[in-house]
Amino acid sequence: MCASQLALLPVLFLMLPGGARPQSSSFLSGAAPTSSSGLDPLTNGGTLRPPAAWSPTPQGDPGPSAMGPTAVTSSAPENRTVDPLPVLPTCVCDLTPAACDLNCCCDRDCHLPHPRTVFSFCLPGSVRSSSWTCVDNSLIFRSNSPFPSRVLLDSNGIRQFCVHVNNSKLNYFQKVQKVSATSFQALAAEFGGGSCSATLQPQPLPPFYKAGDPILTYFPTRSIISLLRQPAGVGAGGVCAQRNPAGFLESKRTTCTHILKNLASSCTLDPALDAGSYYNFTVLKVPRGVTDLQNMKFQVPVTLASQADPPVLAGNTCQNAVSQVTYEIETNGTFGIQQVSVSFRQINLTIEPVVSLQQDFIVHFRAFRQSTVAAAAAAVPRSGNPGYVVGKPVLVLTGDLTHSMTLLQSQGNGICSVKRHEVQFGINAISGCKLRLTEVDCSQLQSEIYQILHGSPRPEHVAIFGNATPAQKGGWTRILHRSCRLAVSQNGTEVPLTTLVNFMDITQKPDPPRSQPRRDWKLPFDFFFPFKVAFNRGVDSQKDSPSPLCILCLLLLRVLNLETK
Repeated sequence: MCASQLALLPVLFLMLPGGARPQSSSFLSGAAPTSSSGLDPLTNGGTLRPPAAWSPTPQGDPGPSAMGPTAVTSSAPENRTVDPLPVLPTCVCDLTPAACDLNCCCDRDCHLPHPRTVFSFCLPGSVRSSSWTCVDNSLIFRSNSPFPSRVLLDSNGIRQFCVHVNNSKLNYFQKVQKVSATSFQALAAEFGGGSCSATLQPQPLPPFYKAGDPILTYFPTRSIISLLRQPAGVGAGGVCAQRNPAGFLESKRTTCTHILKNLASSCTLDPALDAGSYYNFTVLKVPRGVTDLQNMKFQVPVTLASQADPPVLAGNTCQNAVSQVTYEIETNGTFGIQQVSVSFRQINLTIEPVVSLQQDFIVHFRAFRQSTVAAAAAAVPRSGNPGYVVGKPVLVLTGDLTHSMTLLQSQGNGICSVKRHEVQFGINAISGCKLRLTEVDCSQLQSEIYQILHGSPRPEHVAIFGNATPAQKGGWTRILHRSCRLAVSQNGTEVPLTTLVNFMDITQKPDPPRSQPRRDWKLPFDFFFPFKVAFNRGVDSQKDSPSPLCILCLLLLRVLNLETK
């Protein structure tokens, strides 16, 4: 056999810009702009907008739909009522199926008729924009408008007839305002303020959790109120900060390193290694449960979703040390937390002078009362809705299983690791590692190399859009595989493997909107009408001489002939 060669697996992606799928509905977020006096002048959308006094929705709070009045009464024979939920044909920020996405006010899985009571703000594209056209009510005798309409009073007491129109200019994604060195001063003057605050006064407990709030826990045996913790890494070494709280509706994963200087004694005494310390408490459904700790209706026990044994010191090994903790929390809007389950991954540690243990902590929120089948089908979050979002995982399909495409990952010594990197959309990447050879024949070695390069399970299709589901066969494209002959030296002990991911933009740019005139161009039938009126000085063209028109035609033909030469 010939000398050892590098096994290279290139992956090429043909990509379109985000949001390439045509959209036909309004995605502009934010409440309808309000005014304190009269009617606003024409906006960019070319419409007049009603003043703040017309809308029962408070300024700064878009309410359920950010479309002005909650119930819009039409002057047509029938009455129309706006859906209390801010339903959009496509909810671009709904990236997690069957779960409530943080600050996504159009996500139906949140079950929130008034999202701003829970969310601190609404993400761009998650609420509708409003566009009103108003005229003096005295000019209207009868309305046959297909859009909702109302008769309202402006600040001067004048009755105005207003129609809520579907403005096509508002049916695009909102562009995030960019902050630069030149615009910072203006933005700071508008939104900036003093950093000093008055002495904090005791605040009453809120009736329910808001996004980002710490989650309260209760230890019945010790009568202690605490917080649900999600340790996170701090500093250059990523050492675990054990007191880091988990935020309500903030599904995330943290990784940190736990340093054990005396594992022989801390194996059974360190609570960070004991699975029991992660579920020997109850979770309060809502913050007001603190006022009545004896009432069990406000408390949710933490149930075990996997087997968890206590740590045991056996000889030179600490068995059943916790390496991963996963909380699954089900919420029901303002009714708070309904169910909490926890699962563990445990490993055995060899006693050494100093042991570094890497621990993963995962907190995942989802909507309450979803079936087991729906939960299994919605295990993989979306990477965009509909188009991919740069930095989100590239989705692949193996049979009916959806998962993320992965890359090789090496350990500290360069040997291929069981863990793998996720391929992120729009980000080119290259990774490699070394595969240690064992006493196997050539065919087994080739199969092992391909399995390590592709990952397990081996991807068969890649999602065209970030919201593709296994049932949508047209949303996937087949991955092309080409087998190559590998040549490995018999004397070699390691084989270097490399995986390359490259994204290529193949978007075809359209022709410029204006080009040179061509011979086959045709003019409108009344193109010469203004010239006839000007040349004839208002006299009927049938009674006057057509000589000016003939001269103009000859000049145009002469220009066209010159262009075609």
